[in-house]
Amino acid sequence: MELAAGRSGFRGMRRPALILLLLLASFCDASSLSARHAARHRESGLDAAAVNAAEPGKGRKAALIIKAAVLLDRLRFSPGAIDGVDGENFRKALAAFQQARNLPATGTLDADTWAALAATSSDPPLTRYAITEDDEAGPFVRNIPHDFSKMASLPGLGYGSPREELAEKFHMSEKLLAALNPHAAFERGGTEIVVANVTPMQLAPKDTAQGASRRSEPKSDRATTVEVDKQARLVRAYDKDGKLLAVYPASIGSTEKPAPSGTFKVRRVARNPDYHYDPKFAFKGVHAKEKLTIKPGPNNPVGLVWIDLTAPSYGIHGTPEPDKVSKTESHGCIRLTNWDALALAAMVDRGTVVKFLD
Repeated sequence: MELAAGRSGFRGMRRPALILLLLLASFCDASSLSARHAARHRESGLDAAAVNAAEPGKGRKAALIIKAAVLLDRLRFSPGAIDGVDGENFRKALAAFQQARNLPATGTLDADTWAALAATSSDPPLTRYAITEDDEAGPFVRNIPHDFSKMASLPGLGYGSPREELAEKFHMSEKLLAALNPHAAFERGGTEIVVANVTPMQLAPKDTAQGASRRSEPKSDRATTVEVDKQARLVRAYDKDGKLLAVYPASIGSTEKPAPSGTFKVRRVARNPDYHYDPKFAFKGVHAKEKLTIKPGPNNPVGLVWIDLTAPSYGIHGTPEPDKVSKTESHGCIRLTNWDALALAAMVDRGTVVKFLD
């Protein structure tokens, strides 16, 4: 049987030969497209080699920002979600580091700041990680509703996907994790991916029950005072000698429900908490008419941990949207990324002083 291919020039070619030729052409086109994607990926500066070798004035700016953000994260000058962007949270972390090192707190990565930051660690900023069975265990919630009443009907508020879980585990934005691993099968155990070389966020088994006590930490890491700086949208932790232990970007209150003023104390720490909503809170956009209880999980409205304060109904907590921390308002409380909230929770005790700075 003859096949007429019109203007394609294949008139008279038999079907098996044509099919084979078309398959080969498709494969070549796909390979070419893949090569172009890989080339653009390399040009963006978002591959492990470029980031690990990044220096001021060499390579793409995004690679240097990633490297600096990882170094800041290790020092507990949190840039929030590591995303390769010279944004507000990155600049605030950099300014806090500069201030701690008696450098001009400009939030700009100048030569002196880079020299001081690079001297803190020689470990590569990115590393390879093999996805484990635990990473794939879930349970995952593919479609998480925004409505509190619908959330309350779910058995838990787990991650939406392994990629979301892995991004949080390594303090990264999902977009950056995907850019560094354009062909990775995030849902396949054993897959090796490139991640930020930071201490992975995790809940130890004994911490998964609601209200479980914190893991033991060295005494030098105990915070006796926490400052909530409303204007700077930062949370700072200090030890008994006034030494700065950590700085975290935060969403702090809103016009609708501002954060309190004054000095309070930590009442308790609840990990993997339920979230309780009372209609008297009258949150903007929440239309629930009855009290609700939303089950635990990283996509719970308060994330993976709740640090309860003596200010009634106020706390410091995690969030299901780490990329929005310090960039959007909260319902009155102090919202950190899940990994920063867990790190702070590990430093505080019942009675730790929390000061709100206006």
